[in-house]
Amino acid sequence: MTIRPAILADVAALLQLETQAFNCDRLNRRSFRHAITSSASELIIAETHTAGNDNGTPALLGYALMHLRHGTSLTRLYSIAVANQARNLGVGQALIHNCEDIAISRGRRILRLEVSDANSQAIGLYKKLGYRVFGQYNDYYEDHSNAIRMQKRLHGAAPAHTSRLVPWVAQGTPFTCGPASLQMALRALQPDYPVTPEDELDIWREATTIFMTSGHGGCHPMGLALAAKKRGLDARVYLSDANPLFVDGVRDILKKEVITRVHESFTRQCTEQAIPVTYSTLSLKELTAAFDDGALPLILISTYRMDQSKSPHWVVMSGYDAHCIFVHDPYFIQEDGSESPMDCQYLPIANEEFEKMSRFGRTRLQATVLLS
Repeated sequence: MTIRPAILADVAALLQLETQAFNCDRLNRRSFRHAITSSASELIIAETHTAGNDNGTPALLGYALMHLRHGTSLTRLYSIAVANQARNLGVGQALIHNCEDIAISRGRRILRLEVSDANSQAIGLYKKLGYRVFGQYNDYYEDHSNAIRMQKRLHGAAPAHTSRLVPWVAQGTPFTCGPASLQMALRALQPDYPVTPEDELDIWREATTIFMTSGHGGCHPMGLALAAKKRGLDARVYLSDANPLFVDGVRDILKKEVITRVHESFTRQCTEQAIPVTYSTLSLKELTAAFDDGALPLILISTYRMDQSKSPHWVVMSGYDAHCIFVHDPYFIQEDGSESPMDCQYLPIANEEFEKMSRFGRTRLQATVLLS
């Protein structure tokens, strides 16, 4: 048996195996071609030269497809299939071991997967290989069966992992990452809070800087704190800069003046409403201590290390361990089927990467809103 990266010439055989292995949720030709050519995917196949096809070509025994999210420590085993004639020959186990080796070589620490709760044989194999259940999604597959979520830490034994149940909310527009992040925190801290598109936009109107580098304005940390307090939460703001935020992101003099006035208004309102604003940064130790004390942090990051866009972006801290900070990311766009909402939840970001990612712009701005 040989395991190697798939090439475009393998697509026809892969489609035949996909039809044989699955009754629903099948990958199509476009998905396989994208997986082979994308730098964010790894598609490997297992084949044998001893039992080839009639034309002398090797027989396809199985494949495994992984997706890797830029800027994080996460790899997702998106799909794995083994041909009927190759079952119980160790093909699946060999493919998984190769996936783990590839993930480690690309700097990933965690490999996650989903498996039907009715597939006891696969679940048994994953458990044997060190994967542990950490969640379930009901009605996940096209046939309405449920999916079990499993994961494995790839670098040694798994350290203690502290996390909190945070319902995930997708941002409804390109400019409402802040409101969607606040809605996640509201739902976690106030389970009866109704998440609605209307309130997402209300929060944006209350917290927006009006202008930003391009397009609609994003959300100011003090604006988010004010919106959180209005909805019944306690908020504390930590900023690395006392000057008006995001002014350097625009060139127009009028826009600079507007952003400055908005900043001054938010500062005044925080003082009037007794919302603490501290002009210093939170270390990782202080951030995790606040999380342990019950706070949910909203954290401003730069998306450059994810997609090279250099945009300010709000996420919610949802857990941590000795090596990573875990976040819920409200941004989700399903373009080619390679990503699902699950890829946006409990995203592991290595501590050293998080230290770089949580600094935005020329001033290296750090902004955190602690909610409780």
